[in-house]
Amino acid sequence: MQKLLFFSRVAFICNLCFVITWFMQYSPFSQQGHIISTIVVLGVGIAVFLNLVLNFLIGIAWLQKKRLWDYFPRWLIIVNFLFLIAQLIIFLT
Repeated sequence: MQKLLFFSRVAFICNLCFVITWFMQYSPFSQQGHIISTIVVLGVGIAVFLNLVLNFLIGIAWLQKKRLWDYFPRWLIIVNFLFLIAQLIIFLT
């Protein structure tokens, strides 16, 4: 469960990069630089895949009736799931 907790925190950081990347489309940011490219790669490339795999594994653990609330903060699971829904809506439309 410790590895899953670590990856859920990493997914949260990637999801924040996803939001920053989404806002960068509509605002005049400097489109050059290593920091911007890192944020875009984390936000678009890694966030969706990691969030999908993470929520799938958490769903399997939840179906096996494991006590997730003892290992994970509730807000982290809920926020990552809401980010997944938003990512699917954005990419499928």
